[in-house]
Amino acid sequence: MSLTLFDKIWSTHLVLPRDEGPSLLYIDRHIVHEGSFHAFNALRARKLTLRHPNQVFGVPDHYVPTHSRLAKEAASDEVGKMIVQFDRNMQWGQVPHFKLTDERQGIVHVIGPEQGLTLPGTVVVCSDSHTSTHGAIGAIAFGIGQSESMHVMATQTLWQSKPNAMRVRIDGPLSGGVSAKDLILAVICEIGAAGAVGYAIEYAGTTIESLDIEGRLTICNMSIEAGARFGSIAPDDVVFDYLYGRPQSPKGERWDQALAYWRTLKSDDNAHFDREVVLDGSKIKPMVTWGTSPDTGAPIDGVVPDPARLNDVAQRASAKAALAYMAIEPGTRLKDIAIDRVFIGSCTNSRLNDLREAARVLRGRKVCVPGMVVPGSGFIKQAAEAEGLDRVFIEAGLQWRSAGCSMCAAMNGDAGQPGERIASTSNRNFVGRQGKGTRTHLMSPAMAAAAAVKGHLSDIREW
Repeated sequence: MSLTLFDKIWSTHLVLPRDEGPSLLYIDRHIVHEGSFHAFNALRARKLTLRHPNQVFGVPDHYVPTHSRLAKEAASDEVGKMIVQFDRNMQWGQVPHFKLTDERQGIVHVIGPEQGLTLPGTVVVCSDSHTSTHGAIGAIAFGIGQSESMHVMATQTLWQSKPNAMRVRIDGPLSGGVSAKDLILAVICEIGAAGAVGYAIEYAGTTIESLDIEGRLTICNMSIEAGARFGSIAPDDVVFDYLYGRPQSPKGERWDQALAYWRTLKSDDNAHFDREVVLDGSKIKPMVTWGTSPDTGAPIDGVVPDPARLNDVAQRASAKAALAYMAIEPGTRLKDIAIDRVFIGSCTNSRLNDLREAARVLRGRKVCVPGMVVPGSGFIKQAAEAEGLDRVFIEAGLQWRSAGCSMCAAMNGDAGQPGERIASTSNRNFVGRQGKGTRTHLMSPAMAAAAAVKGHLSDIREW
């Protein structure tokens, strides 16, 4: 039988398969952040302990202050208590972890691949929806709730129903100024925010194969915004070269054995997919969103659509509500939309190449709106500073912060003001996502940097 990449990994992790309903799946790696206190409280209440603490890894990221590495200087006393409780839970469970003061601390979906915690052919879970990011390494990776997290800690397994298979194939060379962020926004706009509900997406095609590891992580990260819990890319030499020598990657003979297995992790030629989506990569342009869902996007040289032209009643009402919240009129040129703030960071776009992309635009220029740049990990921060990228951001007029989720989720005090319009490299533009009453436009790091300089959305191809 011809198998998909997902089939191959799924079948090797079945503990108790069932023809109907959920099957029991073995979990290789469970990554937790400071929000995991719910799961730890449940473990204690049931007088349970962690079955395999060495297969769990902890790092604080969602609530951490990016202006300081000290919990006592967090955005609020409650946030500081959460970080202290995280350390206590890690010690109680004997879980390997990075403290807030560890130079390796960072966003869960950045440090997982960076440390070699995420490997091809593994099943990875984390209590965060954007765990699909790790699928770029050639893994099955998905977000879980706190009760599921407790179950994984206690048993190293989880009941899961196998999803249908979708392949998104993108072929063709990318035009100048087009990035992985533009690709995934184009995919989401093509299939809709619910287009992949019930599916595991596999991304394929020459365009995907040409992406570096950072770009692939960006693609898989936003699979959740199309409704999928899973997004993956078959591992190849780009992945293998990236993983070689990582702290938690196999070493010596174990590396050779692992590599031989990893090379088998690709969909067979005749593998069945329940749905296929095909895009021409050469026709994709730099993208921005105009509404309050990641599928409300358009090429930067376009205009805000008119909801009256939509035939579906629900879509028409949703688009009208989005434009009312965003305070934008139909027909407005996207390049004419002014912004008040910029955010460059998040688990979508906070890696070294993302920062380089933004710095190339900002070097020698000044921004006309406030904003911050937040690296995805302490190691990325060090590497960026070694290249002088921090000076580029600071001299341009932006704040250079320490690693964390920061303004993406606005849980730590990093937030916009009511009514502000934000050019953001994050993954969600929901109502109030970046602060109460804020209006978010999603885009690539280069596009965000250009908007910061111009004070309005700007086409990076004109720079």
